[in-house]
Amino acid sequence: MARIRVLVVDDHRIFAESLAAALAAEPDVDVSAAGSGPAALRALERAAAEGRGYDVLLVDAELGARTGGGELPAVPAPRPEEPAAVDGIALVAGVRAARPGVRSVVLAEKDDPRAAARALQAGASGWVAKDCSLQRLLSVIRGVLRDETHLPPALLTGVLRELTAARKHRSESERLVESLTPREREVLRCMVAGLGRKAVAERLFLSPHTVRTHMQNVLGKLGVHSTLAAVALARRAGVGPAEPGAGALGRDVVERGGQLAQ
Repeated sequence: MARIRVLVVDDHRIFAESLAAALAAEPDVDVSAAGSGPAALRALERAAAEGRGYDVLLVDAELGARTGGGELPAVPAPRPEEPAAVDGIALVAGVRAARPGVRSVVLAEKDDPRAAARALQAGASGWVAKDCSLQRLLSVIRGVLRDETHLPPALLTGVLRELTAARKHRSESERLVESLTPREREVLRCMVAGLGRKAVAERLFLSPHTVRTHMQNVLGKLGVHSTLAAVALARRAGVGPAEPGAGALGRDVVERGGQLAQ
């Protein structure tokens, strides 16, 4: 019998232990639990190194949001290359990028179309209520391993609306970015990287005055009034940061009080 390896990732101790125990009673399921995002990443790495990688992650939608006495025991401090905290959606995205063969299912206490859409965009294969039956959860686990996507019927319309809106916003953002000149796009990528006016000038071998003019032109063409808004729009359009180079990344403050840094 092929066994399914499941990792429950939830910082609520009672829920995690109860769910793990219920799943472990199934003859074809092996289950472990992690109490945080970093702990889950370490568990995935260990399992892969041992040649027994996980098949499915069950991830708490509110991972990292709780405080108080309900959490799992503290885990060892993360290694320097690991984040100190990872929320549920970020964990799904990271696992999808690093281990595309692992399927993720988000467990939620309430229906939230926007959060469910974000989870699907991050790479989740399902969104399931925490109070669903064990048989329903097992059906979802087996379904996502067949490359199915599972959503509660009540969420479907709202999630489709959110995904459609996200695509529309991205298309509009891409159109605005395409209106920039090549030099203005270079300046925008530097802004996304967190560089202020002086650092951009050093990076592109321009005068600070010229860079300021380019930045003002970028804001005007994108139809925004602050650097932060320009960066958010650029991210939606898929614009990445300029690679570290001549300018000292992060040395200058990009924005102060909604205005370009001096």
